[in-house]
Amino acid sequence: MFYHLFYPLRDAVSGLNLFGYITFRSASAAILALLISFVVGPTIIRLLRRKQVGEEIREDGPQTHLKKAGTPTMGGIIILIAILVPTLFFARLDNIYVWLIILATIWMGLVGFVDDYLKVIKKMPKGLVGRYKMIGQVTLGLIIGCVLYFYPGFNDIRSLSTVPFFKNYEIDFGIFYIPLVIFIITATSNSVNLTDGLDGLAIGLVGITAIAWAGISYITGRVDFSDYLNIIYLRGVG
Repeated sequence: MFYHLFYPLRDAVSGLNLFGYITFRSASAAILALLISFVVGPTIIRLLRRKQVGEEIREDGPQTHLKKAGTPTMGGIIILIAILVPTLFFARLDNIYVWLIILATIWMGLVGFVDDYLKVIKKMPKGLVGRYKMIGQVTLGLIIGCVLYFYPGFNDIRSLSTVPFFKNYEIDFGIFYIPLVIFIITATSNSVNLTDGLDGLAIGLVGITAIAWAGISYITGRVDFSDYLNIIYLRGVG
């Protein structure tokens, strides 16, 4: 939003030219996300404690985990707010990749919320049944896969994938690109879900991979870097 408000005024106020740089906007978004976590996080945690929304620990798990009983859960709300608000403020909202990411974040956030709600509020030990989680993941993958394949702006590259470390070598998956997207989204979503449970394990792995993908996205979204490394240039993916 700030890009669309301030960048057009760069001729009148030279400092507003900063909003044209993706590095400035991403750094600003990261700082805002941190501030939101510090300000909104404690408020949500106090609310969850007041509502007695606490973690229930399985008795067959490690004994050291029993002390976590009652720890406020559903903290994913804080993460969703800290991701979505800075994105809406600092990202270019005329970019289809941004909207796909927002869709995926909200969609899977809702699936996770329903799962936690059924476990904690409705006292259903298994939460959202596995097949319903799969339906949510597959449906999201189908939507994103179809957009990437059929969107007119992707006609030349819609089903191509670059093979790392092999210059000028690409795989064209054709219509099977859509099932590939479904598989990737379902697999990565479940990998985080299965990893979650040990303190810091899921977020640690997600943080490492997020940094790697941020670098790859930035490089792929630059004409000079992608040309030098012989990978597909995707305009706006940074």
